[in-house]
Amino acid sequence: MSEKYDILSEVIHERKSVRKFDSSYNISKEEIASMLTEAIEAPSSSNLQPWRFIIIQDQETKKKVKQIAYNQEQTETCSAIIAVIGDTEMYHNIDKIYQSNFEAGNIDETNMERLIQNAKGLYPSAPADVRLNITTFDAGLISMQLMLIAKAKGYDTVCMGGFNKKQFAEAFDLSDRYVPIVLIALGKAAVPAHDTTRMPLEEIATFI
Repeated sequence: MSEKYDILSEVIHERKSVRKFDSSYNISKEEIASMLTEAIEAPSSSNLQPWRFIIIQDQETKKKVKQIAYNQEQTETCSAIIAVIGDTEMYHNIDKIYQSNFEAGNIDETNMERLIQNAKGLYPSAPADVRLNITTFDAGLISMQLMLIAKAKGYDTVCMGGFNKKQFAEAFDLSDRYVPIVLIALGKAAVPAHDTTRMPLEEIATFI
């Protein structure tokens, strides 16, 4: 096995969901931005990147989120809460994204125009529930990538779907276009996370 695989495997196995954070530990805005910059290399449907982030470090705001998140302790003691928001109208960025890829030399003009035409023929007319499913799936990809990056840098996380999404959207004045997907608490563990088991592969995978 390659050294890269060994490193990745170690990070995967070390990452655990932490719910007790060291409330005195601070992660700088710059380092969080650095982690997010790497995380947004995650794939997305047609590269439309339907994710947005609200990074909450203010202590009073974290207390407000704690109430929205059914009083989960980690929302108040972590260094930051990263709210992953889904853009269900990701099609508004079609021209911008493919033009950027053309200017970067990743695609030629013919392919740019073809991709723009295909995306505009698909996403704006897709039912709202289909676009929400796409957005949720893509948000899951970047959330996992972010948590692995955090662990590789020596930090801990827990991903929370258990919060009142309607209240969160209202508290942060989100328009209907944007949907809260998950909250990721980021910080340093105050106590080690406990291990969990996984179902045997032979019970969940079929090779044909």
